Amino acid sequence: MRQHTNREAWLLAAVDLIRPIFLAKHHVIPADVMVSCGFASTGTRSHHIGQCWSRGSSTNELNQIFISPTLHEPVEVLDTLVHELVHAVDNCEHKHGKEFKKIALSLGMQGPMRSAGAGPELRKTLENLALNLGPYPHGALKVSHRRVVSKARARAKCPECGFQVPMYRKFLEYGPPICPKDKIEMTPMGNWEQE
Repeated sequence: MRQHTNREAWLLAAVDLIRPIFLAKHHVIPADVMVSCGFASTGTRSHHIGQCWSRGSSTNELNQIFISPTLHEPVEVLDTLVHELVHAVDNCEHKHGKEFKKIALSLGMQGPMRSAGAGPELRKTLENLALNLGPYPHGALKVSHRRVVSKARARAKCPECGFQVPMYRKFLEYGPPICPKDKIEMTPMGNWEQE
């Protein structure tokens, strides 16, 4: 069992241990693939736990893979890494289409291709690799998303013609305006409470 000082060293060592699995199925992982811990470009609100960028996306012309910092279990990290390495083999050209599926299934992945993960045999292999790699030197980030509850913005509507206007908070104390067409007081709608 090895000890790695940081997660990138652990991830790069994992790539080296995974290479023979791909090679046995005639798939070659690019020689200098870069792997790091980081959020997908879709941010923390998405369900993406990994992302691979094509060689053309980078000025150094290397695939760059990011594994979500919300993951910390070694086998889960390895499972995600294998998925992203399939994209690297394909250079992200076919997304989760036929080419991706062909590679993934040959390695022993299963499930819908967008979230394909290790099947039982591949999982057992990844468990053995995790023992060889030692602990993943990372503390999982607990990302919480506060649900924003917004009150309907204050506005006024004419009961005759239906014309509506948004209201600024600073003018709520004056009450609803007069409809420019029907010349009657408009009906308050939304949140007219002054804060």
